[in-house]
Amino acid sequence: MQISSLFGGGVADLAKFPSPDRDVTPGSPAPQTAVLAGGCFWCTEAVFLPLDGVASVVSGYIGGSAQTANYEAVCSGTTGHAEAIRITFAPDVISFGQLLRVFFAVAHDPTQLNRQGNDRGTQYRSAIFPADAEQRAVAEAYIAQLNAAQVFPAPLATTIEEGATFYAAETYHQNYAARNPHQPYVAAVAAPKVDKLVKYFADRLKP
Repeated sequence: MQISSLFGGGVADLAKFPSPDRDVTPGSPAPQTAVLAGGCFWCTEAVFLPLDGVASVVSGYIGGSAQTANYEAVCSGTTGHAEAIRITFAPDVISFGQLLRVFFAVAHDPTQLNRQGNDRGTQYRSAIFPADAEQRAVAEAYIAQLNAAQVFPAPLATTIEEGATFYAAETYHQNYAARNPHQPYVAAVAAPKVDKLVKYFADRLKP
């Protein structure tokens, strides 16, 4: 099946977006973390905060040094950092694989290389930063699964990157979309993604 990307305005039923064939093995209910990059962190944060089992989402930078982990430097596109989010979640409520399902289906367009819409540069790349070997294996398998099924009209540009440190962004970036719903960028880009989440993944939302 082909599901048009969220930027393509397709009418395919995203509720049928495939779940990962492979997922992290259930274990301790202790909180786990996932770090994902998919364009502006205002938007990705807004998508994951409503999910049941997600305890917190922190916007930040990953892929570069501590010295350049600030908004002005990262916006230059020369630091190696990506705008990313660190999700703390309860694995007995929502799995890492299900977080990836939302990431690929709703949070961003994974076929765009080093950009999301009009946001261009390596800081807006699609990337997964696995916490361990099991997360990496699940991410690799899911990317292969989506490519093999031709879920998108083009191959995924998502990279899997390891060994990088996550740095929390400035305080004013945290929970930005919820605090600034009428800001033009939030209204035009973040809000439609949240609407898709509510429409197609209502069973995954907090009560």
